[in-house]
Amino acid sequence: MSNAIKQSKELSQKNIEIFIQGSYKNNTNVRLNSDVDICVRLNDIFTTDYSEAPSLSDEALHITSASYTYKSFKNELQRTLNTSFGISNVTRGNKAFNIKENSYRITADVVPCIQHRRYLPNGKFIAGTTLYPDQGGSINNFPSEHYKNGVEKNNATNYRYKKVVRILKNLCISMNNDGYKSAENIPSYLNECLAWNTPNDIITKSTLDETIRETLIHLHDHLDSTNKCGEWGQVSELLYLFKGGQGFSRANAKEWVLEAWGWLNYK
Repeated sequence: MSNAIKQSKELSQKNIEIFIQGSYKNNTNVRLNSDVDICVRLNDIFTTDYSEAPSLSDEALHITSASYTYKSFKNELQRTLNTSFGISNVTRGNKAFNIKENSYRITADVVPCIQHRRYLPNGKFIAGTTLYPDQGGSINNFPSEHYKNGVEKNNATNYRYKKVVRILKNLCISMNNDGYKSAENIPSYLNECLAWNTPNDIITKSTLDETIRETLIHLHDHLDSTNKCGEWGQVSELLYLFKGGQGFSRANAKEWVLEAWGWLNYK
């Protein structure tokens, strides 16, 4: 990927950072969902968030609108990928470009992003990513904080946390294969966040079977009311899980957990 960017007349002079993100990076991927997510982040332009620093603003920091747009960046990245990997091997999706595997590379999703800045009162910022799907809207993420928090929870649970994430993902896949409609509405990332919001003392039960059962009980109890889970965060702890523009559906999660409990006991 780095070579493709370096050889591009359009992108080689831009401030671009390339890094692995998602379940592959976080070691929570499962066999049936193991594509590599490669983030290509343009740092020359960025979005801003002053929710933690209301005294600051674009005007106060002398930040002006950029003439170069995300759309132009995504289009240029597509041309670069087509040149490097071949048009027939690159598919443009709503959020990312899919690059087909061959004898020397695995399937990869290339995610074009620009930098996102969440400013703090002291004027410093936490750097994340912003992408604009072709179908509209915007999505912010903080992959560095996500990775760091996941490692810390995994260490604190004697390496159980990521095992639980993978079990929940595989459980969802198995239920989906068995025709459970609730499992269709559960993104892989949501399972990771549900495990993240499960207390460590549950994750460290004496056996994994006990852990999964107690996890589902905990989730069902808390997903029953926004009073109990409304403040839950995504793994980065910089975005809410069930509220805000990027929130997931609490109702879908509750339905899946209830059916997962039944499926587990039936099996």
